[in-house]
Amino acid sequence: MSPQNLNHNALSNHIAEHITEQILTGELQPGDKIVENTYATEYGTSRAPVREAIYLLTIEGLVERIPRRGAVVKEHTENEIYDLLEIRIMLESLAMKRIKENGIDEEVLKKMGTLYQEMSGEKDIKRYTQLNHTFHLCFIEMSKSETIKKMYNRLELPLLRVQNISFATEGNIVKSVREHFALVNLLKEGKIEKATTVLQQHNQDVITSIQKRLFEQQSQDPQYDVY
Repeated sequence: MSPQNLNHNALSNHIAEHITEQILTGELQPGDKIVENTYATEYGTSRAPVREAIYLLTIEGLVERIPRRGAVVKEHTENEIYDLLEIRIMLESLAMKRIKENGIDEEVLKKMGTLYQEMSGEKDIKRYTQLNHTFHLCFIEMSKSETIKKMYNRLELPLLRVQNISFATEGNIVKSVREHFALVNLLKEGKIEKATTVLQQHNQDVITSIQKRLFEQQSQDPQYDVY
């Protein structure tokens, strides 16, 4: 792939997006080494833009540098996964509090309805995970809080990885669609407190689902690493 028409920063971002896609699809697994020469050769560039891409991914929490190993796909502990999901619950609960104070944004609610329609017919786990994340971002957008938005955006890529675990469990996508339908209807009816309760339980169920799935994986393989 040629770096033609891409400046240094744009090329670094493009490489970072490529590596991110490989991580989210499972082509790169937790603990896999990110080989700079591989991407430099693929993009016909020096290693400098690749190093910058790796640096960007360390900030996003997808990659970490380990002494004598270099850059590898980050492996998350169970506690890190649960912390991530609990922080998500706190931010979304705060967003709902702001929505109650500021009112429901009808344009954002319309967007949520459109997303629900897409989600209801989606079977691909990766695509559904992305749609689900975009749906939940609507709560953040409706809160009108830049602070909540900035903090939530920092969770995006790790959240996408973690939620893939939950949606890989049979029946969870169907359950998710049903609950998102309920959330849209409750907001249409102006029942924000009820929607908040449903959202909190919905998010707590994700933690329970992941706990169950991780336990099953660890039972099948005692050497299993969480991430």
